[in-house]
Amino acid sequence: VQLQAFGGGLVQTGGCLRLSCAASGRTFSRYTVGWFRQVPGTEREFIASIGRSGRTTVVTDSVKGRFTITRDNTKNTVYLQMNTLRPEDTAVYYCAKSRRPRDLGSDYCLLSYYYDSWGQGTQVTVSS
Repeated sequence: VQLQAFGGGLVQTGGCLRLSCAASGRTFSRYTVGWFRQVPGTEREFIASIGRSGRTTVVTDSVKGRFTITRDNTKNTVYLQMNTLRPEDTAVYYCAKSRRPRDLGSDYCLLSYYYDSWGQGTQVTVSS
C-alpha cells in the first residue's frame, strides 16, 4: 500500500483546509492510518489516527476540537479536516499506515515508529 498526501496550501489564520491521504492497493482498509506534521529542524509530531473501520480516532490535544480525521474505505482515502487554523499549524503534513494490518492502541498510534509507507507530505502554511 502506497500513500500520498495532498490538499495543503496557504491560508489565513482562522481558515480551513481539508487534507486527503490517498492509498493505492486493495488492502488499505486493513490498516490504521495516522497524520503527522513536521517543521524543519524538529521531530515529526503526531496529529491524529483512525482505526480500520473509522470508528476509533485519536487526536492530539493541540488540535482537538479543530481537526477531524475520517476515512472512506470505498475510496481508499483518509481525510484530515482542519478548521480554525493557526500560524503554529504551519508544517509539512504526512500520512502513513500502520506497519501491520491492525488497529493500533492509543499508546502506539502516537508513535511514528509503528507506521510506514510515508507519503511525500503536503505543505500547510497559515499566515497571521
